[in-house]
Amino acid sequence: MGIRKIKKAVFLDRDGVLNKTYRRGDKRHPPSSPKDLVILPGVPGACRKLRNAKWLLIMVTNQPDVTRGLQQRKMIEAINEILRRRLRLDDIHVCYHDDQDHCSCRKPAPGLLLAACDKWDLDLASSVMVGDRWKDIEAGRQAGCRTILIDNPYAQAERCHPDHRASSLPEATNWILSQSKSKL
Repeated sequence: MGIRKIKKAVFLDRDGVLNKTYRRGDKRHPPSSPKDLVILPGVPGACRKLRNAKWLLIMVTNQPDVTRGLQQRKMIEAINEILRRRLRLDDIHVCYHDDQDHCSCRKPAPGLLLAACDKWDLDLASSVMVGDRWKDIEAGRQAGCRTILIDNPYAQAERCHPDHRASSLPEATNWILSQSKSKL
């Protein structure tokens, strides 16, 4: 009987981790169409490094603006497809629900990560969740992953306790790769 390889993933939040967000008033918003999509500096290289180190790249994203009537699902899917192709993501899991739906997939609930785990037969304890808000970190923690918070003014960092903090996905990637040699 052969040795079973452990499958590990880096779960990536979308807006604020992979792509630029836009300020409207006092809130950050996702791009409204593919023409507004701007992949953040260093993200393609960070994804390439993780893939080369045999990590699966799985985007997990809340997109409640569809339920709120502020966005069309086809626009979200078009943006996601561009990210899938350009960053060579292995999978994408999306929650379109709003908070009052009380679903199991909307972060901070771990449903998106658990669905990916079932699909890919992942070892969650060897996996990492990278997000830019407390909800991402809490979802990763509930799923049993290590967590990295991309620090920013809107993260509500006081509401979570990530394993590591970074300024960007490239910085988070360096930490993941350094830790994977010893702990992950």
